[in-house]
Amino acid sequence: MPANALRNARDRQDLAALDHLIAQAARGNISSSAAQYRIALANSYAAQVAMELHQKKKAESYAEAGIGAAQKAAAQDDSNAEYHRLLGQLCGQAIPASPIWGTLKYGQCASEEIKKAIALNGRYALAYVTEGVGNYYLPQAMGGGPDLALKDFDKAIALNPRLAEAYLWKGLALRKQNRNREARAALERAVQLDPNRLWTKQELDKTPQR
Repeated sequence: MPANALRNARDRQDLAALDHLIAQAARGNISSSAAQYRIALANSYAAQVAMELHQKKKAESYAEAGIGAAQKAAAQDDSNAEYHRLLGQLCGQAIPASPIWGTLKYGQCASEEIKKAIALNGRYALAYVTEGVGNYYLPQAMGGGPDLALKDFDKAIALNPRLAEAYLWKGLALRKQNRNREARAALERAVQLDPNRLWTKQELDKTPQR
């Protein structure tokens, strides 16, 4: 299952295509860490799209389906930063549908696994984006908030200036602070880097000029 097929389905917000790719990833010999990772990644993309489409319960179901596979991948290859990052991301994606219960059940996993990914590879830009997304959703009173998230997104951009995901989330964090002009600039850069990402275009359209 090519990674670009997953990204293309995500960019189009095509849950039917992602369901097909999840089923495809689960066929055959899935005993290896790489096979389990593909299952986890497909479910994470589907959870992301379900959230974009405001289907929180469906996002939770995809995330929970991916967590087990990500746990198996990380257990088989504990030194792989991406496996731990993805596990942390999936745990975070399982929270929004039931914020209180979800945080109690998955909050520690989300935080610890992302921190482990960064400890394994301190120059892994996508891990900082994942950490920033967690901080974006975590209320300021609980140690999160957009200020902290922006530091993560800026770190990711410093490490990889062509990472569209970092600019997308930076734009959302800036908009949350009512810094709309800067938010638009970040979202426009994300569109330049990934022109097929429908959600980025939707968020840019929703962002006021000033």
